[in-house]
Amino acid sequence: MTTDIASWIRERAIAEVECIVPDMNGIQRGKVLPANKFLKSLTDKNLRIPGSVFMVTVTGDYPEDMDGIMPGYDPDLILVPDAATIREAPGFTTPTAYVIADAFDGNGKPIEIAPRQILKRVLALYEKRGWRPVIAPELEFYLVSKNLDADIPLVPPVGRSGRAETASQPFGLEALGEFEDIIEQIYDWCEKSELNIDTMIHEAGAAQLEVNFIHGDPLALADQALLFKRIVRQVALEHGVYATFLAKPMSDQPGSAMHIHQSIIDIETGRNVFSTQNGRDSALFRSHIAGLVRLMPQVLPLFAPNVNSFRRMQPDTAAPINVHWGTDNRSCGLRVPVSGYKDRRIENRLPGADANPYLAIAASLVCGYVGMVERMQPPKAITGSAYNRARTLPRTLEAALDRFSHCRPVKHLLGEDFFELFYAIKETELFAYQSVISSWEREHLLLKV
Repeated sequence: MTTDIASWIRERAIAEVECIVPDMNGIQRGKVLPANKFLKSLTDKNLRIPGSVFMVTVTGDYPEDMDGIMPGYDPDLILVPDAATIREAPGFTTPTAYVIADAFDGNGKPIEIAPRQILKRVLALYEKRGWRPVIAPELEFYLVSKNLDADIPLVPPVGRSGRAETASQPFGLEALGEFEDIIEQIYDWCEKSELNIDTMIHEAGAAQLEVNFIHGDPLALADQALLFKRIVRQVALEHGVYATFLAKPMSDQPGSAMHIHQSIIDIETGRNVFSTQNGRDSALFRSHIAGLVRLMPQVLPLFAPNVNSFRRMQPDTAAPINVHWGTDNRSCGLRVPVSGYKDRRIENRLPGADANPYLAIAASLVCGYVGMVERMQPPKAITGSAYNRARTLPRTLEAALDRFSHCRPVKHLLGEDFFELFYAIKETELFAYQSVISSWEREHLLLKV
């Protein structure tokens, strides 16, 4: 591995390397090193980071009483860069590379609570059964005007016309052209970084865009989604605006999702196990759906990890309120796209754009895996609007965390320590949020109650 990375760095005259560690929220942490020092660290195995990197909350705090998972004296972990993830980092004056690293303890054992390791764990479950998942994320985001005061609501940015969008423009080509310079630079930088993005469209929200990734290996695509967010934010800043993957950034606009298309391939034959030989839905396909229907509401914080995430899931907003499934039905939490037997798949519409891609993909796949292994049977597919059916998803992060802590089938497969730590991080963030007095409270309660 060291030789491959060394050759790659020399060929491109890379001067600096960003060694990235995705934390529990999908935030990129890590170290920046001169290239020669980075290469030396691969040989000496002395590239280290404190173990608390996987315990930090989105506010920069830490949950209490986690000594059983990570010792309180915060020992160093050893970072081992994954050679398959190294790529050029666009936008830097100094030639720079990104590389994503896995963490190990002093005995060479992988850190099981790390999000990237959680996804690897799920993929290993599939491999033992002779299956290989294939996924394709669709990631939505907003461009917004710069906002220097957190108390002021976000607004759409001014486009090339000199005007800001005020109405919904789904799939609008002229609306897309308003941000042509930004979009072209995103494509250029993604090409330089070898991110396999496909089409980009204008979504329903004002200055809301969506990118589709080309289907492939779940771990590789989680890595790409992580880096894509970084690139989009950097491009937006160069053009004087913000890019946000917040699930619901503006109260009067739709939320942003990270839909996950998933199918399963038989490793030996290369056949899509979701289809029978005559092109019909297979028993495994139906069982996979059954696992998603049964378990996803119980692990919703892995798809909707923040207080804001639950603002997105409202009726008639292209976001689900339940986990019904149906063919080509976007009101459902689970949509079966129109497809042939080779590309039959299920689209999981629960995850928000704010979800950690490693954990969202891992959770989606593990729920389907349980269904397949236990040969679950799904409820009947629905026709018509799922918004006319009862809400079965929790309305708040607090309610979702309560159900999450009791989901034994998934807890067993993803690990007790991971579940305990993830719950503690989210509970700490929830407490921090509930400690804040909002502008709504000051507006409506201050002088009235």
